Amino acid sequence: MFHEGKIPEFSTSYWRESTDVPSFSPLKENIDVDVAVIGGGIAGVTTAYLLTLEGKSVALLEADKLFDGTTSHTTAKMTTQHGLIYDKMIGYVGEAEAALYYEGNNEALKFLQHTITSQNISCDYTVEDAYVYATTDTYVKKVEKEYEAYKKLGIEGEHLTSIPLDLGEKAAVMIPDQGQFHPLKYLVHLVKEMTAKGAQIFETTQAVDIKEGKTQTVVTKEGHSVNCKDVACCTHFPFYDGKGFYFSRMYASRSYVLGITSEKPYPGGMYLSAEPSSDSLRYTTVDGQKLLLVGGQEHTTGRSEKTLKHYEAIYSFAHNSVGVKECLYRWSAQDLISLDETPYIGRISENSPHVYVATGFRKWGMTHGTLSGMMIRDAILEKEKRYASFFTPSRFRPNPSVKNLVTQNMEVAAELTKGKLDFTRGNAYNLKKDEGAVVSVNGKRAGAYQDREGCLHLVDTTCTHMGCEVEWNSGERTWDCPCHGSRFSYDGEVVEGPAQKPLASLEDEDSEK
Repeated sequence: MFHEGKIPEFSTSYWRESTDVPSFSPLKENIDVDVAVIGGGIAGVTTAYLLTLEGKSVALLEADKLFDGTTSHTTAKMTTQHGLIYDKMIGYVGEAEAALYYEGNNEALKFLQHTITSQNISCDYTVEDAYVYATTDTYVKKVEKEYEAYKKLGIEGEHLTSIPLDLGEKAAVMIPDQGQFHPLKYLVHLVKEMTAKGAQIFETTQAVDIKEGKTQTVVTKEGHSVNCKDVACCTHFPFYDGKGFYFSRMYASRSYVLGITSEKPYPGGMYLSAEPSSDSLRYTTVDGQKLLLVGGQEHTTGRSEKTLKHYEAIYSFAHNSVGVKECLYRWSAQDLISLDETPYIGRISENSPHVYVATGFRKWGMTHGTLSGMMIRDAILEKEKRYASFFTPSRFRPNPSVKNLVTQNMEVAAELTKGKLDFTRGNAYNLKKDEGAVVSVNGKRAGAYQDREGCLHLVDTTCTHMGCEVEWNSGERTWDCPCHGSRFSYDGEVVEGPAQKPLASLEDEDSEK
């Protein structure tokens, strides 16, 4: 049972609900600028902000509303401690290369901290220690290896046998002086600064293509164009592939968050479990009280039968660890993970010198998104940092990239076959209100959802990206593709790419009665 109504019925992000985000009109004419930035999340806004400070004329295009994507559904930790990443990275690229990953993200962290403090941005920023803890012997050993990696790379950190919050830990690694903040309050400040300096922002303006040449032309769905020298594609999943085949080089992963008030005092700090559950805790202050953000339960998009169970599991973890006084919010996020778990930041392909991409942030978008803005700025100004080659999208690392590429493509093939052959032939008219399921329409697979008013919505479940079959996500009331992570609303509209076209709508009267 869904905890007898203790968990909110609908998904609502605290960040979005608590922020007055400025709105902007859509693009209604052809324009010329130095740089076009596509995407209104932390990567796109940071890129546009930094280039505006450099005197570039910038236009930022957002298909929906600013910050409505992953940026407003993050836990908003700013840290270089990205799980147990450094020992693993040393194992397949060596110490020198792993040090570049840390160097880039540490510069991004310092940029965030300096920008907030020097400009006195009111965004609930606090300096916090970050912990990764282990509760089993297997992961105790992994934590020990991670600490050894810290020492090899010169990362300031500690190896601990206990942490300030009792989570049943046997060991932990800690990095001091990291941070947490309200991401939307921070980004609203950047938006105000850059628009005051001449940057243009256009909402509800979907970019659908880039025509490359001596100058680049970004084409919008409405038929307007932005002519520019450089384009930065910061759309979570690249809307323009540039022959980079990004759909085959990343997979989409979902994770979940509850916003609660706790029965036990919270000592501060940011905590992440080393175990597969990836349990996560941090806090933010709301009206003088601590709102705890408890997250985790990641899984590949479209490959979880009952997504509400993930909220249930997080609630149970919160209840057992800190006690739940009240659960005020729930939301989920989708992240893209590259084959080698390192973001793709830089030129979208070797043959596209003026089109840049930022994607594959692996759930660490606050630092990776900020780093993207810094790196794209530097590349356009021809001042690339020495770690640029480490993040370049055209890189190829035989281990683990080849193994992960084969595994990912085999899983996609399996999902494609499974979806075509195996589905529940339910009856759409047996659905309860606010219930969705795969059903049969004239002997063919279809998706049905009966809304709270009793209206039935029927869609073709074939994903418009590459033909896989979508599955119902009960937690978010969406249709999710298990192959490449596309997501659609209950009535078929695109929520997340790589798909760009909606699911086909089916007529109510065609349903088998």
